[in-house]
Amino acid sequence: MAVTIPNRAVLPRPKVMPMGFREAAPLAVMLAMRLASGPTADFSYLVLAGYALFGRAHAIRALGLSWLFTMINPGLAPEVDAATVGRHAVLFAAAASAMLHGNLRSGSLHMRPFAFATLLLGLFIALHSMLFSPMADVSVLKATAWVLATATSVSLWSGLSGRQGEKVARQFFQGLVVILLASLPLAAAPLGYLRNGTGFQGILNHPQAFGATMALLCAWAMARLLAEERPRWSLFAVAGASLACIFLSEARTAGLALGLGVALAVSLGPILVREPVRHALPGLRSARFWMVAGMVIAAGASMAPAVVATVQNYVTKSGRAQAGGVEVTGLLQAYDRSRGRVVDAMLDNIGKHPLTGMGFGIASEPALMEVKRDSVLGLPVGASVEKGVVPLMVLEELGIFGAVLVALWLLPLLRASARGGVAALAVCLTALLLNMGEAILFSPGGMGLLPLILFGWAYSCGSALLRKA
Repeated sequence: MAVTIPNRAVLPRPKVMPMGFREAAPLAVMLAMRLASGPTADFSYLVLAGYALFGRAHAIRALGLSWLFTMINPGLAPEVDAATVGRHAVLFAAAASAMLHGNLRSGSLHMRPFAFATLLLGLFIALHSMLFSPMADVSVLKATAWVLATATSVSLWSGLSGRQGEKVARQFFQGLVVILLASLPLAAAPLGYLRNGTGFQGILNHPQAFGATMALLCAWAMARLLAEERPRWSLFAVAGASLACIFLSEARTAGLALGLGVALAVSLGPILVREPVRHALPGLRSARFWMVAGMVIAAGASMAPAVVATVQNYVTKSGRAQAGGVEVTGLLQAYDRSRGRVVDAMLDNIGKHPLTGMGFGIASEPALMEVKRDSVLGLPVGASVEKGVVPLMVLEELGIFGAVLVALWLLPLLRASARGGVAALAVCLTALLLNMGEAILFSPGGMGLLPLILFGWAYSCGSALLRKA
């Protein structure tokens, strides 16, 4: 997996301008429509779909806003009756934009290698669903939505020029920061804990979703601290605030994914690209970085009892994980209590169908699966599944051969992310590790759309460097 790339230190760093009024105003208007009332909320998705057709950058922003529209706190915005149709309209518009501003403009049909690999994997899943799934239409439509979202994200990001790609990436990062800043005031209000009363969800609809979002933002900010020779003070603030929000959310999977993702990116990144640490992690030479790190360590040591209490409260979800009189003392025990029953059901199905699997996107107990269908064509529009552990989920649903194909599909994504630098690799690994507790890798209709968008960015970072070589 080791690859040699041109030294990033000698590549010119273009000046990236912040989002101007002409770019921000349409987004603000569509967000206002989503928040205003039921009818305007329904219409906001259609306006967003039209916005996506104006260009690749517009389509990426549209996908990000579509994710936010779907995941927004129900105490802040009205329920959208046609949300499923609206999400698919935005997704199809983004895919059309990738073609209109790519292949059709150049007059030739071209697909990025990773997008093509995604299409092949999707075709395998569709064929597998027709043969083995007890609900073939549900499996095929889920696979189609995932392929469309993933391939579109990769194509959109990879089609941007280096300067434009960096600009849109900064804007996307700033968008996540806006979610953080908008959520902080709710930490002192009941609206911020609407879901269960103890886990902080900010402006999103669930503490787990908010924690996962903050983990991705924190991984991005922390990695940028190490990737920049003179990291800005604002990055320290974002990293600290997003980390605090993860603890407030009580999303243990998010905290574990963040820690492992950043640690693996920092330790393995320079090795994978065969680059000296001083070039791959120039932030380690920054006096500002070590000054802040020293202050954090000193503060943690002086407040050790409070830190231990905070961590214990986080692990036990404010004591809720100890319900029933069973004490939870560590992350592994907490993981077993929260995911053990689900894992046992998946292991049982893997034992029954090791080669064929039981069908993509199908619950471990299909008879208990609730499928919502539209009243006109009878097509499935909703079939949520709670599994949580994606590696086992893939084995259960696609069998051994399908799991191998998914693993092979991930390799070029990780390779390109490593080429793109520590920030791209850290975000990619954190997004993947979130799937050890939250099955979002194949869920573009909900929380999973955000990681898929970031996968496209991480892949494009590495492919852009190869184009410069």
